[in-house]
Amino acid sequence: MHKVSDRLNRLTESATLATARMSRELKSSGKDVIALSLGEPDFNTPEFIKNAGIQAINNNYTHYTPVAGLDELREAISLKFKRDNKLEFTKEQIVVSTGAKQSLANICLSLLNPDDEVLLPCPYWVSYSEIIKLAEAKPIEIPSSVDNNFKVTAKQIDKAITSKTKMFMFSSPCNPSGSVYTKKELTDIAKVFDKYPSIFIVSDEIYEHINFTKEHYSIGRIESIKDRVITVNGVSKGYAMTGWRVGFIGGPLWIAKACNKIQGQVTSATCAIAQKAAEKAMNADPKDATTEMKETFLKRRDMLLNKLNNIKGVKCNIPDGAFYIFPDISYYFGKSDGTTTINNANDLCMYLLNNCYVALVSGSAFGNPECVRISYAASDTKLLEASKRIKNQLSKLN
Repeated sequence: MHKVSDRLNRLTESATLATARMSRELKSSGKDVIALSLGEPDFNTPEFIKNAGIQAINNNYTHYTPVAGLDELREAISLKFKRDNKLEFTKEQIVVSTGAKQSLANICLSLLNPDDEVLLPCPYWVSYSEIIKLAEAKPIEIPSSVDNNFKVTAKQIDKAITSKTKMFMFSSPCNPSGSVYTKKELTDIAKVFDKYPSIFIVSDEIYEHINFTKEHYSIGRIESIKDRVITVNGVSKGYAMTGWRVGFIGGPLWIAKACNKIQGQVTSATCAIAQKAAEKAMNADPKDATTEMKETFLKRRDMLLNKLNNIKGVKCNIPDGAFYIFPDISYYFGKSDGTTTINNANDLCMYLLNNCYVALVSGSAFGNPECVRISYAASDTKLLEASKRIKNQLSKLN
């Protein structure tokens, strides 16, 4: 018997990747699976960005770069932060990584010690809790529900803070709920952290450009806490560049140096060609790359919400960003079709996958076990067919 490390045993497989794997297995057996599980835009990278990658190859950007990224990319990111987010970072305060996931891991491995606590507003992205565990710290969930638009309050955060709290980590727009925290809500949250100067705030803004509200507001703009905010972003979602693998942070210089040190021993720099493509994206007006995609996602959101709201027992909020709907489906817990009994969201996801070949992700992986995550990063035809299958299959449960 092979014995893996205790560290590995503490981790769970990514729920989204596990569902994707099961979907592929069913597809390979000839089943017509509609996969609404992965968080990947179904758009191609814009031509002007792809051309920058091709040019980088032709210009022989095929060698090692500095661990934290090419100077010209970090300068472009610095300008992007100032232009889009009103955040002031020098290039030395920016570290480019192989995706925002690595950025988050760098932060946690740089700042957390065993038994430190990290506050996670529910729902949260699946990898947050596992990355925190990898750093030997403890994720502490702060609950929310569809009834309060999946947002936690400043009062809830204050109540969850203990002497062991080291970090607060959240995303806005949120994966999986699509909720967007307003300037007022973030200001109230910042007032809580004013009382606790040793707590760091990690703001994941990867869905910044897929935002259906009037303003994306970065918590790092708030003067009283800005020296403790690490802003995480990347090109995967807003620029449809998931496979290019470029994420980045902006934060206090000493934290950037710490992340650079960690990264230097794990992966070194990310792909030079991808960095040059990302530089082109950062220097462009975001509207050139994101407007069509955002408008399409908004139309799909409204179409899918209309279908889901006509399914008995499915309860939805109205997501203000990203490309997910996170309905409460707890109405079906305890119900059965005579063969299968639905005890939880995991059961419901497997019931739908195995019986009508629609792949969703259980909300238990995101801290809300009463929900499922549905990605609408798919064609209108697939979304309409999926909603039809879901409604038909759920109608068999009594």
